[in-house]
Formats: sequence, structure tokens, C-alpha cells
Amino acid sequence: MSARNWGLLLLLALLWGSSFFFYKVLVAELPPVTVVLGRLGLAAVAMHLWLAAQGQSMPMSGKLWRRFTLLGLLNCSFPFVMIAWAELHISSGLASILNATTPIFMVAVAHWGTDDEKLSTGKAIGIALGVLGVIVLVGPGALSGGGAIWGEL
Repeated sequence: MSARNWGLLLLLALLWGSSFFFYKVLVAELPPVTVVLGRLGLAAVAMHLWLAAQGQSMPMSGKLWRRFTLLGLLNCSFPFVMIAWAELHISSGLASILNATTPIFMVAVAHWGTDDEKLSTGKAIGIALGVLGVIVLVGPGALSGGGAIWGEL
């Protein structure tokens, strides 16, 4: 990998990882839904500015916008609100580690939700190792229950 690609990867990690820190700071003062609305609203404005700079615009098809809405709710709005709400109850570090389980669970979900991504022995071992890795990162004391279980879930 080139130095430029490493730099872009580090920038992505900084931006992605810092969102958990900023959620923790913001939910101390604002409701989780407001925090997420601000995040997604700024992203939407940035996206439209980028498209305008490229001489393009958003498509206006009603069918496409229904798909955009479903995708936005399931992939952005709902998970981001849940993460912001969780950070009222758990640390931002724990939230980021638990969020890392998303691709692990998606391998299992793809088995039942698609025809061409069936679970194999290698994928099952990968899921087990991924879950074990998260357990090692979290440590035995972090998932203590004690009122924070809903935030952890």
C-alpha cells in the first residue's frame, strides 16, 4: 500500500472512531435524536454540495427515493440513534468496540438473507474468532450488567 493510501486509511479511522467520542460529548447536552439529526443533516448538505460541485444532482424518481428512505432509516438513522442513546449508559470506547461486531453479525445475517452468501466452515470459524476477539478487547469486567446492559445491547 502506498503512503497516500495509508494516510487515507488513518484519516478514515480518525474520522470514524472520533464519532463515538463526539457522540459521548454531545449526548451529555442534547438528546440522541437531535445529535443524529445534526450529523445526518450536515452529511446531507455536504453530499449535495459535492454533487453540485461535480455538476450533478440527486435523482428525483419516487421509487428510488423510497429505497433511499428505507436504506437511510436502516443503515444510518436507526443505528446512529441507538449508538448515541447507548452512550448515555456506556463509555464511547466500549460503544466503538461493540459496534465492531456489525460485520461479524452481517456474515450470519447474509446466510439467511441472501442466496449466494451461505455460511461455510471458514465463515463460521471467522464469526467465532471475531466474537472471541471482541470479548478479549472488551474484557471480562466491561459487560457487567449492572444497569448498563441495555446500552451494551
